[in-house]
Amino acid sequence: MMMTLQQKNALTIGVARFLGSNCDEDCAEAVRNVMNAQAVFLWQDDTSTEPLETLVDAIIIPGGFSYGDYLRCGAMANRSPLMARIKAFANAGFPVLGICNGFQILTESGLLAGALVANTNQQFLCEQHTQLRVEQTKAPFTSAYQPNQLVDFPIAHGEGCFTADETTLAQLEANGQVVFRYEAGGAVNGSAKGIAGICNEAGNVLGLMPHPERNWWANEAVQRTGLGRLVFESLAQACL
Repeated sequence: MMMTLQQKNALTIGVARFLGSNCDEDCAEAVRNVMNAQAVFLWQDDTSTEPLETLVDAIIIPGGFSYGDYLRCGAMANRSPLMARIKAFANAGFPVLGICNGFQILTESGLLAGALVANTNQQFLCEQHTQLRVEQTKAPFTSAYQPNQLVDFPIAHGEGCFTADETTLAQLEANGQVVFRYEAGGAVNGSAKGIAGICNEAGNVLGLMPHPERNWWANEAVQRTGLGRLVFESLAQACL
């Protein structure tokens, strides 16, 4: 369903859609099935002046390869008309969740600190079960978790190594902005301090490389825990 310029009348979550996005439908399914909300797609070239907060309650920027990852992952998406509107939405205090390529876009936009660069092993990593630790539960995206809870999300990225200067890393730690951390630390992809996901200082913008939208339902046959659903349950609660 594409966005129409109509006032929202129920919980509505915008899912950004760029050329090369490939997890947008997965995110929309999680929105519908976990959050019991309407999912509407936001197109990259939408130049409407309608404030996004009159249309949606939160925005998810999904994974994929926006604009083919040309220049740098997320660099061209950051220059799209849609991202200008998303920045205004985030700066007004509304929730924005960026997953994988969405995290890369958020760092390119300056909404989140640091950068995502090539994995230190120079390989594309695709794993169904990557263990993470929930570092803080005060963010709108993690309130349904227990502090220090261990969860497993799939990963699929070639440029997922989080990096930042030492001052920025110290600030992220001191401010409680590290939200998810790889239990194996930097051994997963080389990320500084094992960082898998961070939020902005206000707490309303979260970026993470692993994919909670690929683990929102439990399935014993493939050892799927369904613990990713708590990201979406937390977001739904924050939007009420």
